[in-house]
Amino acid sequence: MRTTTSPSTPAISGRWRRTAASALGTAALVLAGLGTAAHASAAPATPAPAAPAKVTWTATPCATPKHQGDLVCHSFRVTGGSTAFQKERAAETGKAARVTPKAAAASPTGYGPSDLQDAYGLTDAAAAGGSGETLAIVDAYDDPNAAADLAKYRSYYGLPACTVAGGCFKKVSQSGSTTSLPTADSGWAEEESLDLDMASAVCPLCKILLVEATSSSMANLGKAVNEAVALGAKFVSNSYGGSESASDTSYDTSYFKHPGVAITVSAGDEGYGAEYPAASKYVTSVGGTALSTSSTTRGWTEKVWNTSSTEGTGSGCSAYDTKPTWQTDTGCAKRTVSDVSAVADPATGVSVYDSYGVTAGWYTFGGTSASSPIIAAVYALAGTPGSSDYPASYPYADPSALNDVTTGSNGTCSSTAAYLCTARSGYDGPTGLGTPQGTDAFTG
Repeated sequence: MRTTTSPSTPAISGRWRRTAASALGTAALVLAGLGTAAHASAAPATPAPAAPAKVTWTATPCATPKHQGDLVCHSFRVTGGSTAFQKERAAETGKAARVTPKAAAASPTGYGPSDLQDAYGLTDAAAAGGSGETLAIVDAYDDPNAAADLAKYRSYYGLPACTVAGGCFKKVSQSGSTTSLPTADSGWAEEESLDLDMASAVCPLCKILLVEATSSSMANLGKAVNEAVALGAKFVSNSYGGSESASDTSYDTSYFKHPGVAITVSAGDEGYGAEYPAASKYVTSVGGTALSTSSTTRGWTEKVWNTSSTEGTGSGCSAYDTKPTWQTDTGCAKRTVSDVSAVADPATGVSVYDSYGVTAGWYTFGGTSASSPIIAAVYALAGTPGSSDYPASYPYADPSALNDVTTGSNGTCSSTAAYLCTARSGYDGPTGLGTPQGTDAFTG
């Protein structure tokens, strides 16, 4: 697994290699000003607390494929330093805090539901919208503690209970069985906790359906998508991907061509370059940003998430999928990734409760695995899509209803189509049309 230091470190990984590591530097001490008493016995200057350490993180185990051709999850777990959430709380309370490597925290160290709802103008919608809607999460392998961990997250933040007994939460295999489930896997369990918690954070009134594929092959994950739709989900989040192939157009028809269903897919975590299924013309591809508070009217600011040349939000031009009719950028003759975006930078990561295969407690996660379920939940807040619609088209009809992200890049691309890897006013590859500003951009 790769350990990363924000804002950047030398990268030594390819698309499937995640074995690099970087050292965490020692934070410099900042001396406080001298006391005000002007006499010989005045107290000596007292050193201020150490400056917040840079954030470090590591790819979750499911980011490494078990078998050749497997798809991988798009998530990172913070292992040290002070996250954006902790820095903001330290500024309010005067008490600094850091993430402890390899140990869970007793309380959240990342952004929670109120932060995400506020950042994306969803506070009112989250309080009233999504009731009766089913939001599906598709992942590989089983998380035996999914229901219990979800309950911990929702209880801590005061969200309505979402239990199996109450009919709100359901976990099934790719064939729909509630009893014959895939083999348990602690790496994918971390991913599932992240996805379930983000769905809850943004759409607390939604029902949640977790569909677990037998493995992380495209065939099995695709069957899980089909099962989610067959069970009535109108919103399906997929936080995984891999290299494009000539088979992708057939996968489109077999697994992702579901009119009337909002299917979101994370754009990838390895910087500039298109991945599948984010490149499918039938899905909403979701890029990633770095999110932090600001003095603006909105109260938040975002830029492209980019740590290094091989780590950051994905984007790019598909080699195989044709461009959907609603996408009109001219620098890519085929499908362009992404459509929209949301927070993904681990340094500005989100709070997750997880217990399977790790110390039970609170962790902070990042990666476009966070942004995909966030956007799926925004679609759910916006209401059921039209029965013949492909909801990926909705944001293109009302781009002014999004927060336009105009700074940052995720790599190097052609100077004649620099927008494919560099943010600009209007549409760009790394952040698409922007991030949610309420739900208006996600309705038909």
